[in-house]
Amino acid sequence: MDRALLTRSLEEWGAPKYRAKQALEALAHGADSWEDVATWPRDLRSKANAEIPFWEGDVADRADSTDGTVKWGLRAGDGAYFEAVLIAHERGRRTLCVSSQAGCSLACTFCATGMGGPGRDLTSAEIVDQAHRARREAHAQGARLTNVVFMGMGEPMQNLDAVFDACEEMHNPEGLGISARRIAISTVGWVPGIARLADFHLPVRLAVSLHAADDETRSELMPINARWPIANLIAACRRYCDQTGKRVFIEYLMLDGVNDSRADAERLASVLRDGRFHVNLIEYNLTAGPYRSSPSQRRMAFAEQLTALGVGVTIRRSRGADIAAACGQLAGSAASS
Repeated sequence: MDRALLTRSLEEWGAPKYRAKQALEALAHGADSWEDVATWPRDLRSKANAEIPFWEGDVADRADSTDGTVKWGLRAGDGAYFEAVLIAHERGRRTLCVSSQAGCSLACTFCATGMGGPGRDLTSAEIVDQAHRARREAHAQGARLTNVVFMGMGEPMQNLDAVFDACEEMHNPEGLGISARRIAISTVGWVPGIARLADFHLPVRLAVSLHAADDETRSELMPINARWPIANLIAACRRYCDQTGKRVFIEYLMLDGVNDSRADAERLASVLRDGRFHVNLIEYNLTAGPYRSSPSQRRMAFAEQLTALGVGVTIRRSRGADIAAACGQLAGSAASS
């Protein structure tokens, strides 16, 4: 539901402003169409049904993982396809991995979305609708949508106007009411976007996909490194930390024989060892790329070495790999269907 379009339309129709709040409350309580907005008079529901899409994308497919993860494939009116993933945690918490683009132009070699090529930016309404679907699903499971991470399809920093608008809507108490500190925006290294994020008034978090501590390896994995090498990227992150007072989360995909040696850990620690960063070690999930996941023992040894060298680290568990919903797997096949 596009709140801005709804507000403009109600004004044009001469309807009271409070009707927008009623529509959003109905959406939050399970409405699936304008006909379900029972607090509206029938003529207003009919007018909205004719002129305003209730949902910004139709569910093209759904997959449920054995670990509780749910993935939706969504199809916009113009045919654009994008995916959203709801991840289950203990104590009834749920995290939404939200997409900001349909496709991606940055061509990271380990990522199914990047292999599929560019699509288009999503609108803020298309982004927020993913969160509404996720909250509804969480509620049906007796759980709560507590976190949102912009780690789905696309590079959020290339679509920041819509991403910022979506963050404000998701944070709005009249919308989803999610704490800004529980919203994270991830980037593969779009440096100008990091500076803009530092100026954003909501205290959302920054995550950076690094995946290597030397430029040669990172450029092979992530072509964007030729534009903004590691030194430039980390300098931008430090400026962000100094301006906001917040740490940066470094996402590091563990690839067998590529970036998981003791020397790699030492290089990574030398880049990050100043207290401003926390490393999340991520298990590689199978895509069409030429990689294998590092063995679990090597991931553990890598983490222990980073800790010994003074870098905070967490080993992240892979979720949803059996339905191609894990990190790097989105839009691996259904996007072209």
